[in-house]
Amino acid sequence: MRYLKSFLFALLLVSSWACAGDKDYVATIETRHGKIVAVFFDDTPVHKSNFIELAEAGRFDSTEFQRVMKGFMAQGGDVFTKEDLPPADWPTLPAEIKRNHFHKKGMIAAARQPDGVNPEKRSNGSQFYIVLGKVYTEPELLVDFTKLQPAFMKYIQLGSQEDLKKEYIRLYEAQEFDSLTALLVSKREEIEKSLNINATKDFSPEQIETYTTVGGTPHLDGEYTVFGQVIQGMDVVEKIGEETTDFRDRPIDPVFMKVTVEKMSKKKIEKEYGYQYPEIK
Repeated sequence: MRYLKSFLFALLLVSSWACAGDKDYVATIETRHGKIVAVFFDDTPVHKSNFIELAEAGRFDSTEFQRVMKGFMAQGGDVFTKEDLPPADWPTLPAEIKRNHFHKKGMIAAARQPDGVNPEKRSNGSQFYIVLGKVYTEPELLVDFTKLQPAFMKYIQLGSQEDLKKEYIRLYEAQEFDSLTALLVSKREEIEKSLNINATKDFSPEQIETYTTVGGTPHLDGEYTVFGQVIQGMDVVEKIGEETTDFRDRPIDPVFMKVTVEKMSKKKIEKEYGYQYPEIK
């Protein structure tokens, strides 16, 4: 019944957008650090309608940002634990992973179970996370370390690379890991040509521009559904990211939330929050 309700609600939203495309839903997440304001994407309608439905019913209220990792993300909205629903009965949502929505700082994405038990990458029916991440250099961003590292180890075994091997050992024994990473990155093209491999990640120009200026968490792209964006209050998210946490990454001092939504004209949203809606193609 809940799935049918969510589906009908999504259809109602789609119908509303078709009839009144000049309006949109704005969510406000209130915490003890301040307010976070967000919008959600029309091309992820199931996730958008689900978030709005939960917020309008007050079900997010008194949930926490229960998993916080500085420089990575802040995750919260665990409705079903709050409601004492057994984990086996937690609703999930079909993945709506879009290449045009990636893990830029400030994006909102749905948490999910790992691929081993969730090969369809279905999203948790309530939990979401807000991306913090970091700014990358272009070489650092483009390197596929899962391919480069074993290739590098093979490369330094060549007789012609004895000096490189010695430098690697020196840095490793000195535990200068940042310098070690820089060494691998600097040798990427050389190793690719020598061993005929591709250790370069496939990012669009927009992703490269974003991750080297604004920042984010690029390794999550294509794995989780990104369905919204913070348009005001990233300073609040950053404060949440600074919380002292326990061994489970849970803030020692709980960060509770109250979530409300309201419908507002897109022109007003653009004017008040500086958010630019994408052009309809």
